Amino acid sequence: MKTIALSLMIAVAAWTTLFMETPWAAQTAIPSSSTSILTWSPEQQVAGYRAMEKVTAVKVVRRGRHVRPLPLAAVEINPHWTWKGRTMDVALYMKQMRTSGVVVLRNGEIVLERYGLGRRPDERWTSFSVAKSLTSILIGAAIKDGYIKGLDAPVTDYIHELKGGAYDGVTVGELLTMTSGVKWNEDYTDPRSDVAQAGLSILEPGVDPVVSYMRHLPRANPPGSKFVYKTGETDLAGVLLSNAVGRSMSDYLSQKLWRPYGMERDAVWVVDPAGHERGGCCISMTLRDYARVGQFMLEDGKAGGVQVLPPGWVEDATRVHERFPEGVGAETGYGYFWWIYTDGYAAEGIFGQEIFVFPKDQVVIAINSAWREADNPEDWRAQTVFAKSLRDAAVKVRP
Repeated sequence: MKTIALSLMIAVAAWTTLFMETPWAAQTAIPSSSTSILTWSPEQQVAGYRAMEKVTAVKVVRRGRHVRPLPLAAVEINPHWTWKGRTMDVALYMKQMRTSGVVVLRNGEIVLERYGLGRRPDERWTSFSVAKSLTSILIGAAIKDGYIKGLDAPVTDYIHELKGGAYDGVTVGELLTMTSGVKWNEDYTDPRSDVAQAGLSILEPGVDPVVSYMRHLPRANPPGSKFVYKTGETDLAGVLLSNAVGRSMSDYLSQKLWRPYGMERDAVWVVDPAGHERGGCCISMTLRDYARVGQFMLEDGKAGGVQVLPPGWVEDATRVHERFPEGVGAETGYGYFWWIYTDGYAAEGIFGQEIFVFPKDQVVIAINSAWREADNPEDWRAQTVFAKSLRDAAVKVRP
């Protein structure tokens, strides 16, 4: 099921047209604006993924005054496992898979933290589609705060420009589960596909470019009847959120999570041609802050002693709403912009970005990478086995 993540590739290509040559670009391997992020060399990946604010427009997610501690556990795990007949350890995996960082929490304590590709602990790394799960969190917070009436609320109540089209009758919940029924071509190899065209430029002054494009799409199925992965709808969810709360996604994320939970460094969020954060892509944060996002979910959506998400939201958002066929991938289905496994759930982004959460075991695993390919199924299988080995080792650590 990882193959549908390829849809993000064209969406990312759309905002690479914003990249500008800078002194940073001249001094590092980051290419000029004529080169898509999807074709960056390994050296360009390492330089660019850790400094997106140097190469494209972003908004800042401000941290607060205190930092949520992640104490070191008394014992560090050192798992070994077999992959394709070869005995693996963490160092070998990170070298082969171009991993820039991996951290494992058990009961909120660090049982493993390693860095690669020259990355430092204080350096950020881009998320790609992991941002979708942050958008899901913000939608939940907005429902808790009363800005959004609920999952049954019509999408057109919050994005008025969509009225009179295929999104009439589509609910917020159907947007989050990608069951809107709106026709969509997700073929990343077709330059005429919807995913290749949506959000490329401002079509109507004063209207978000994704909204301008998607409000003219026809309906293919009744709302709620069929799951079709639509990158554009994650950006719609971001626009809906901003319209509902009356502020930017970055400001709201700072208010609801970054400041009260105690993230250690400001995050940065890539914006579209109109200056709006991409609801489906590209927040940059430190490795430990990736882990804190998972820990926030593990702690049922509480930050600074305050319930940020509605009661039961985490459980509902991370259960199977759309089930996948068996044998296709490790995921069993899809929740509210979360990928669901038999024993947990994950936020996932191309080129090897992932946050695993295993509630029963009280384990969080955050991984950042610079894979040579965006969405190779073998890479995902290797990372799933890696995560399982980390989790198995972590649960053996006594609290």
